[in-house]
Amino acid sequence: MHNSPAEAMIQGLNILIVDNNSYMRRLTRMMLTNLGAKSVLEAPDGLEGLEMIRTCDPDVMLLDWDMPVLDGMEVLRIVRSPGVFPRPNLPIIMLTARGQRSQVVKALRAGAHEYLVKPTSPKALRDRLTSILRNPRPMVRLGDFYVPQPRRLSRALEAAE
Repeated sequence: MHNSPAEAMIQGLNILIVDNNSYMRRLTRMMLTNLGAKSVLEAPDGLEGLEMIRTCDPDVMLLDWDMPVLDGMEVLRIVRSPGVFPRPNLPIIMLTARGQRSQVVKALRAGAHEYLVKPTSPKALRDRLTSILRNPRPMVRLGDFYVPQPRRLSRALEAAE
């Protein structure tokens, strides 16, 4: 069986999952492994997630919103601090149980590249990862935020629904 181009792209990635729910981390890791990811790191909270970005230099981060200490939005704000944080351009996929449109908009405006609502499917995960890899968007400053250059927001919203 040979790999699809998408799987070939995902294979080389070092992916960090930041989620306080160990079951969700395991499930996400399994999906990523099945998609061909060779290197999947896990952090149980935002603080450890930030530390792992510094030390392990992941290619993509899957980030949960609701976590103790530092929630996903706070982690997003810290990572998206050029000059303060070492990897402000790190592609971030918000993977969260929050599915309201207003929250999707808030996360994308704060600098998330993609948004997935739990429980997600391997296909949706693969599509978001390949979208980040195939169409890398330059980071730009929008007001107080440092974000991937917006696609039309309406398209991103449709994708999240």
